[in-house]
Amino acid sequence: MQLPHIEPPPPGAEQDTLAGFEAEVRTALLIRRTEQTLLDLFAQGLLFGTVHTCIGQEFVGVAAARALEPHDSVFSNHRGHGHYLARFGDVEGLVAEVMGKATGVCAGRGGSQHLQRDSYYSNGIQGGIVPVATGLAFAHQQRDSGGIAVVFLGDGTLGQGAVYESFNIASKWSLPVLFVCENNFFAQSTSQAQTLAGDIAARAAAFGIDTLHATTWDWRGLCTDLAAAAGRVRKSSRPIVARGDTFRLMAHSKGDDNRPPDFVRDYWERDPLVRLEKAHGHTPFWTDALREIDARIAAAVEAAKAAPFAPPASLFPATPDQGAAIRWAGREFPRERVVHGINAGLKDAMQADARVVIIGEDVESPYGGAFKCTRDLSDLFPGRVRNTPISELAIVGIGNGLALEGQIPVVEIMFGDFLTLAMDQWVNHAAKFRFMFDDKVRIPLVIRTPMGGRRGYASTHSQSLEKHFVGLPDTAVYALHHRMCPRDFYRRLLATVERPTLVVENKLLYGQYANSAPPPGFELAYSDDGLGGVARLRPALEPQVTVVVYGGVALEAEEAARQAFLKHEIPVEVLMLSRIYPLDLGPILASVRRTGRLVVVEEGQGFAALGAEVIAGVAEAGAGRFRCGRVTAAPVPIPAARPLEEHCLPQVDDIVRKIVELAEQDR
Repeated sequence: MQLPHIEPPPPGAEQDTLAGFEAEVRTALLIRRTEQTLLDLFAQGLLFGTVHTCIGQEFVGVAAARALEPHDSVFSNHRGHGHYLARFGDVEGLVAEVMGKATGVCAGRGGSQHLQRDSYYSNGIQGGIVPVATGLAFAHQQRDSGGIAVVFLGDGTLGQGAVYESFNIASKWSLPVLFVCENNFFAQSTSQAQTLAGDIAARAAAFGIDTLHATTWDWRGLCTDLAAAAGRVRKSSRPIVARGDTFRLMAHSKGDDNRPPDFVRDYWERDPLVRLEKAHGHTPFWTDALREIDARIAAAVEAAKAAPFAPPASLFPATPDQGAAIRWAGREFPRERVVHGINAGLKDAMQADARVVIIGEDVESPYGGAFKCTRDLSDLFPGRVRNTPISELAIVGIGNGLALEGQIPVVEIMFGDFLTLAMDQWVNHAAKFRFMFDDKVRIPLVIRTPMGGRRGYASTHSQSLEKHFVGLPDTAVYALHHRMCPRDFYRRLLATVERPTLVVENKLLYGQYANSAPPPGFELAYSDDGLGGVARLRPALEPQVTVVVYGGVALEAEEAARQAFLKHEIPVEVLMLSRIYPLDLGPILASVRRTGRLVVVEEGQGFAALGAEVIAGVAEAGAGRFRCGRVTAAPVPIPAARPLEEHCLPQVDDIVRKIVELAEQDR
């Protein structure tokens, strides 16, 4: 094994002195004894999952906590027990949480890696926590709260691009965030000598960020230096990267340690708590502290053993009644270009609530976004509309951090194709926070993005990828269509949003008119107030086929229904979905039970897509015998040439053919 070269300074006699730092030493002892107990409990089979201890690193968390004020925010990682205990001293909540009990700080939902209390959050995804913490800092700046954000990351995390995207934005926006790099020289089992190029401080300096370098072997100096760094961040509203050299004495998790025993033993001998015990283990301070700490930990373990697990029913939200009666009602709204309606809706929301902020690439004036949806908003609301670098992962993470602190962030992703770069922040952060933090937080994050083809932008700028973002609990996905009022939609959404919400805006739809006047021979009705409902285009005659559609291709579906009647005398009912997840099957079921035929139209590729879910849901709900079909994109990347692109995407004639095919099967 290639080992890192670590040369901690030999501790002098002053490092074995407690004077003035008794509380910090006591907290470090609390962390160590608690984590040693957790390892014992794991060996007894009393814990779930795994345990990542910070034994040997305790003074980093202690020093950081010592520097914080009550209104500051902290974001930790998988090795966060010490950070949590240093911040709160909450042995009881931690032990019960790691044992999975209802009395745990997150009722057993989060476990060892996912702790939340007040403005303290941890997540086990390496690197992903850094942009979230940057967003927390941005929220403090927006509110002028005087608070700062502190984020802990290991040296192994320095391979993640999210870190550098965050460094860049934190520096350019002058955000009050303290990045604390716990440099323990190993990423799980791999030596830093194999994985880390260059110098840690130089990485931060490249972004114009000041740095400091301290070690746990000079733990008194570490406490002093981190306090000074936090003070500078608070006063200057500028980020700082603090490198804290340390050594993890135990395995990465549980007992999976393949480092040479002699190598590790050398650092046990240099460990500050081991040295302090040699110097003070016989004193009343030390013996009394251990006795009180051990008694408290033992009591916490016994209380957790006796505590119940949370009831399973508490995990599940109420299931909507798919058989409930649907109230259809007409609605009128002014005919308006969709792009203008979106802009007006965002403007209304920003006027109504100062917490609404917009971030994204090129969203400020004079450009106003790639499709001009944010035109003039930065002039009207200075400081609340912010241009970002090309950093999709970081800007969605910043949105998550803003949302955690009570802001209402609207993140524009220039093209929906680029959402894949932000997938981690959607899947492993936004979608998980509320649940794993035991319903104590809300994530009112809104992501807006254009999807779809028909503009000749070719394979990487023409996709409809929304199917990859549906199905995550506690999220919502909407798709605008021409029969809904975008101004009303955004005004209502931003006044009520509580969960991570993705809004898909079809590129061609921007130039179309939103219109509540139905075509001749049809009536238009809506199933709710215009946010999550269905727009139903129904013919005067009893419909023979149900067409379910969402997004921009609703234009083609509506025209197909008109042609099916005029050319083939087949009356068709079109259901245009605005919310595609969670999916309300009620209106679809009611229609299919009448028609016995179902066509689902979507612009994306068909395999494992929404159409399959709609058909499966209708079948499972007991709609009786029905015939079904789908009209989707061809299973190839989208070409640039217009004739080829048209051949690959659903056209009016394709939908008409499928309608006729189903209608004529029983004739």
